[in-house]
Amino acid sequence: MSNMIFRIIIVFIVCLWGCAPSPNNSDEVATEEPTATSSGEWQSLFNGNDLTGWEVLGGDANFYVEDGMIVGLTEKDLPNCFLATQNEYGDFILEIDFKIDSAINSGVQIRSATYEQDTTTSYINGKLEEGTRDWEAGRVYGYQIEIDPSDRAWTGGFYEEGGRGWLTPLVDQNEAQAAFKPGDWNHFKIHAEGNRFKTWVNSVEAVQTTDDQHKSGFIALQLHGAWKEEQVGQKVYYRNIRIKEL
Repeated sequence: MSNMIFRIIIVFIVCLWGCAPSPNNSDEVATEEPTATSSGEWQSLFNGNDLTGWEVLGGDANFYVEDGMIVGLTEKDLPNCFLATQNEYGDFILEIDFKIDSAINSGVQIRSATYEQDTTTSYINGKLEEGTRDWEAGRVYGYQIEIDPSDRAWTGGFYEEGGRGWLTPLVDQNEAQAAFKPGDWNHFKIHAEGNRFKTWVNSVEAVQTTDDQHKSGFIALQLHGAWKEEQVGQKVYYRNIRIKEL
């Protein structure tokens, strides 16, 4: 009887050993990395301390960090320049705070790139006149959400920098035009999904439109060129830049 019990115990132990996972399988499970995704989560694009993750395009622009803000300072004869993310984005919600001096305009680029060769496009200017424009290789182009402190008040309008010009100006949109606060901090919310775009200025809807030209690209902050004396030494400020990819 005791021998029988002993044999049963041995068989039971062998069965347990055979059913246990091998050391190799156990290691594979332990070291498997979870799938990384930022979809649906807010991500800061500016660390508040330096310009890590950004690069200057279009010229030798003076962008710097001060008191948790990105500051762009215009200089004489400097062309339109841009501080661009090193990563590209397609569908997203982007939020950003901005403030600007009164003698310049600016804008937030989305789904942008640079031309690989000289290019000519159709163009609609600020007077909504149709024509064409020539762009040199290396020029930044893409959608821009306008920052316009002038009396025209088209802040939040939809423009194509380095391309077709005005796509959706804020003509006769009194509420949206009045939302911008001159000389103070303002807030953009920008929604880009597929070919649909929406913008808000201080929680007031400015643009709801569609366009199929650009699917993805970098995000950039514009420092406008200074060709007039009053445009020199002007500043544009950005802070609290965050994105949620869709």
